[in-house]
Amino acid sequence: GTRGSRAFRGRWTRGVRALRGVWPRGARERRSGWTRGVRAHPADVPGALPVIRGFGALAHRNFRLFFYGQSLALVGTWIQTTAMSWLVYRLSGSAFLLGLTGFAAQIPMLVVSPFTGVIADRFDRRRVLAAMQWLLLAHAATLSLLAWHERLEPWHVVLAALLMGTAMAAETSARQSYVPSLIDDRADLPSALALGAFLQNAGRMIGPTLAGFLIHATSEAGCFLANALSKLGVLGSLAAIAAPRPRPAGTARSVGAELREAYRYQRSLTPVRVLMKHIAVFSFVVTPYSVLLPIYAAEVFGGGAATLGLLMGAAGMGGVCGGAVLAWRNRVGGLVTLTQRATAACGLALLGFAWNTMFWAALALLFVGGASVIVVVTSTSTITQMVGDEDKRARVMSFFTMSFLGVMPLGALCAGSAAAAVGVQPVV
Repeated sequence: GTRGSRAFRGRWTRGVRALRGVWPRGARERRSGWTRGVRAHPADVPGALPVIRGFGALAHRNFRLFFYGQSLALVGTWIQTTAMSWLVYRLSGSAFLLGLTGFAAQIPMLVVSPFTGVIADRFDRRRVLAAMQWLLLAHAATLSLLAWHERLEPWHVVLAALLMGTAMAAETSARQSYVPSLIDDRADLPSALALGAFLQNAGRMIGPTLAGFLIHATSEAGCFLANALSKLGVLGSLAAIAAPRPRPAGTARSVGAELREAYRYQRSLTPVRVLMKHIAVFSFVVTPYSVLLPIYAAEVFGGGAATLGLLMGAAGMGGVCGGAVLAWRNRVGGLVTLTQRATAACGLALLGFAWNTMFWAALALLFVGGASVIVVVTSTSTITQMVGDEDKRARVMSFFTMSFLGVMPLGALCAGSAAAAVGVQPVV
């Protein structure tokens, strides 16, 4: 009886530690007391910048280099995404084709992500990332050349969106699982993940705004060229990062066996299982509003590319603020409650935006919606990353990618079809 009781307590304790993130010893000492003579954290040394103390992940050189490189690449990605949407709508005037473009860009996240997760767990994640960046650079350069010579038709752009989405699916799985290896102290992992969300939304804020002005000043070809050049930043940062200790190679198994193992593993983690369902529903019914913003810009507010850039930039600015708050917060406790509140706030913001006709009020509502979306997504990602084991991280995160980015195109396709039938405002 005593042996069984001890075994039960051991399993219970391990489960609690897993849910709390399995903090390493250095992190527990750092949390329990900052002045007990423990190993100094890079952000705590005398003279450290205040922003480094708040955003602990920036104290790590490898992460800092990756952060700077990704900042350029993500801005370029959003510039191209906005230009592709505007080009399809300009050439066709079809809400359905607009939704189909969003569907084509994101459906690979649903179909391809599990297999790219296996690749990221088997091979060097940095090399996988570099290969995908080279592919995306070549893709953007080709689009720029075709757009410059006015050889693009709507179906060309839809196909280009599909190819871009496939490369992005592989890049996302490798990037999400690569970030923890850039952090020497696991206690700074929540900060690193939140800063990644900050980058995504800084790009979402800056990229569409730049795209609007680039289209106005040059054409969509200028946007595609800017995206191609932005990939050089992340390629340079990957080359400068000190290589982490290699992960021990496991026994080679079939792709199906590895996917089944990862699926059973993530199902065994209660918070991950529940949050995966939540993020899938949220992605289907909430996030497709961004696909319909070109229609709002042109028909509701009577504007053009610059108006679209401001609308998307407002949502991106909200995401930047939400990501910055989570990065400064730098702790896991209370994230589930925060996710629930952010979900409710996002629904209310979109309800107000749907029937609003005042442009500046629309910007404010999109700001709230953008902040809420990033809080929900980043909180879910953080909990998943903190709980998952290193050898299964890429595959587990590929299920997160499926639940969020993979379900989104289904919502975008339904939203585009419904908007073509009944109008954009009832759909939002």
